[in-house]
Amino acid sequence: MEGDSLYFGASCGASLFEKITACRRVLGRVKVAARMDKLFEELDFRETPIGDLILQRRKYLQLDGQVVYEVKLGDAFLMSSMFHVVEVALSKLGLAALGGDGWDVVVGGLGLGYTAVAALEFPQVKELLVVDAMEGVIDWHERELVPLGKTMNDDPRCCYVLGDFFALAADAERGFDPEVPGRKFHAVLLDIDHSPSNLLDPQNATFYTREGLAKMADQLHPGGVFGLWSDDAPHDGFTADLESVFPEVETHIVEFENPLLETVSKSTVYVAKKCRVPSDQ
Repeated sequence: MEGDSLYFGASCGASLFEKITACRRVLGRVKVAARMDKLFEELDFRETPIGDLILQRRKYLQLDGQVVYEVKLGDAFLMSSMFHVVEVALSKLGLAALGGDGWDVVVGGLGLGYTAVAALEFPQVKELLVVDAMEGVIDWHERELVPLGKTMNDDPRCCYVLGDFFALAADAERGFDPEVPGRKFHAVLLDIDHSPSNLLDPQNATFYTREGLAKMADQLHPGGVFGLWSDDAPHDGFTADLESVFPEVETHIVEFENPLLETVSKSTVYVAKKCRVPSDQ
């Protein structure tokens, strides 16, 4: 696809790690105690089976002192509060495809909370379950170490679920809600892997197949929506797999400013909608 170099991802231009590293070369790194009149602070460190999980806060002098929260797993940057336009768009585009009200919604991947908070901005949302496999990420929000933690904690519609999204997606009898096995939802919004082909854990690959998507779709109400964030350009093979499960599939290219490189970057949001009437009727 023309312009692929503007996408994040190892195969599509500079990664988030490379973008932030480029800025670091200008700013340098200063370790300090705990005041934001300094340039850098490590807020939390956790060991996990797939690498060290780190929450850090940084002040970018070249951006007029903008304070940015960053999440690292091992040496890779998972998320930066500087780049959250697409995470917000995931909720807005996905939930805009729904009708009615009283929505039960699942967000897979808490991150820094942008997708979840954007979903809570819809008054039609009755309950939001945010599923994350990393206890530390949930703890950051519960302790309000990150900016959106208080917003989520203060909203009675929001509930954190500690669990493996992909395992729960493959088990419709168990489902995403630990208190209501087999519960169905109006929307599932996913932002965990970098893309369907660029995975945090190779075991996640099964989800992005026709069989994996179909199992997840079993947990949606008729007319329900599945939304997915991807750091890569739209992938024809994955789109075809979505179309084999969902009768309505759209891909949206979302652009956002990258102040570190003074360029415009792009990501993809997939929105797939289930039949309004069960296929066996």
